[in-house]
Amino acid sequence: MNDISFNNPLVESNRSLKNAESCILVIFGATGDLTARKLIPALYNLAKDGQLPGHFACVGFARRPKTHDQFRQEMLEAVNNFSRSKPADQGLWETFSKQLYYLQSEFHEDEGYEKLNQFLEKLDNQLGTKGNRVYYLSIQPSFFTTVVEMLGKHHLIYSTETLNKWSRVIIEKPFGEDTDSAIKLQKDLSSYLDESQIYRIDHYLGKETVQNLFVFRFGNSIFESVWNSHYIDNVQITVAEEIGIGSRGRFWEEAGMLRDIVQNHMMQLLSLVAMEPPTNLQAAAIHDEKVKVLESIRHLPRNKIDDFAVRGQYGPGYVNGEYSKGYREEENVDPNSLVETYLALQLYIDNWRWAGVPFYLRAGKRMPKRVTEIAITFKKAPGYLFKASTATIESNILVIRIQPDEGISLKINCKVPALNHVIQPVKMDFRYGSYFGSMPPEAYERLICDCMAGDNTLFARDDEVMISWKLLTPILNHWKSSPPYNFPNYASGTWGPHEAEEMLHRNGHHWRLI
Repeated sequence: MNDISFNNPLVESNRSLKNAESCILVIFGATGDLTARKLIPALYNLAKDGQLPGHFACVGFARRPKTHDQFRQEMLEAVNNFSRSKPADQGLWETFSKQLYYLQSEFHEDEGYEKLNQFLEKLDNQLGTKGNRVYYLSIQPSFFTTVVEMLGKHHLIYSTETLNKWSRVIIEKPFGEDTDSAIKLQKDLSSYLDESQIYRIDHYLGKETVQNLFVFRFGNSIFESVWNSHYIDNVQITVAEEIGIGSRGRFWEEAGMLRDIVQNHMMQLLSLVAMEPPTNLQAAAIHDEKVKVLESIRHLPRNKIDDFAVRGQYGPGYVNGEYSKGYREEENVDPNSLVETYLALQLYIDNWRWAGVPFYLRAGKRMPKRVTEIAITFKKAPGYLFKASTATIESNILVIRIQPDEGISLKINCKVPALNHVIQPVKMDFRYGSYFGSMPPEAYERLICDCMAGDNTLFARDDEVMISWKLLTPILNHWKSSPPYNFPNYASGTWGPHEAEEMLHRNGHHWRLI
């Protein structure tokens, strides 16, 4: 074994992941972009790291006609293009690819599920996968209920009381499009699935930096002791992307930024930052604390929603020196569209820890750079000691960078080496890649492995989803009755509409320069 890998604590920690049980993973929508870019590369990397169960198979299920060999060749190209450990190792791929299969069917056809059932039983006998099933719904949300109903009808889903085998369903976001639709979807799924069998995936929760929030907060007393309103001035959570909506025009016209990013990713990040210490690290205890945070978020006054929620849509502009067209010029987008590609929120958590601390959330397309981060700004130290100098005492800022360059930095004030008393902020910086010598596993690797191990800690529970929708649905209803008058209202390559900056100025704050 290579000495560097042997001594690398990041590699060693990967070997200690939970043991995934023997199973067959069925990917519905296997010809889609997510399968090629994320799911199959994740499975390949799990195989490379020795994390796939010894008895395993993956079956792609989709509507396009394709042979096993065609599917395997396309997935080899996907691994060579998108895997963190590309190109694929020839020997490993030869073994791994024999575990990949493909079945063609429409999602609503009985015949396809009968064929699937027979094929899975055949693989069980050949590979010793014990009848265990993971169904990954990498499909449009409108098909969620259809597929689960068909799985139930053809006995592909087991009761939780079934002995010696299990079935689980991974559901991609969005889970509903507002409160009512989320409640209906949950009711439909609950006719066939127990809550313990539903794994609502949010890939942000699989990122190493997000998982490290637990250790960072609750394993370091110097931070947890100041993690409250006595010391923290404000919290900013940013999810910014340089890209536009690309070929996802039809999807985006129905979704928008609130549904696509804010309701799931950003609310999950907020709850992890603000939660109280759980009684233990079991899934139920962690979910319970996240729910308490979400329940404590102050609902926006219905007559002042525009004061606390700013929406935007990008127009033409320049990103990294290259011209970018506006949202309304994108493919499959209404030329008069009122869909938001930017959203900024000002929220308050009404509990003892966070009383009076504003949480600012912003998410946008066609921003100047791609970055996801949580920035904790601490209150300034009293500056009377330095009144006689030209010193400027800045706030300490703790930044948890989720992507890219996952890591943590802390800005502190230091004296510049000289005879005068010039004070300058400096940054203490930690990055996973440079410190541990290799990049952390991709989020989907962790989450798929956890599902196969039966651990739903990093998946959203039903009450988390519902509470989040109840908070945000009034915003959607307000927007529906009060269409924006000034879209597009920010140029591509800028940090959003000026109203978002004004929202912070009213509190004496400003968005952090990234």
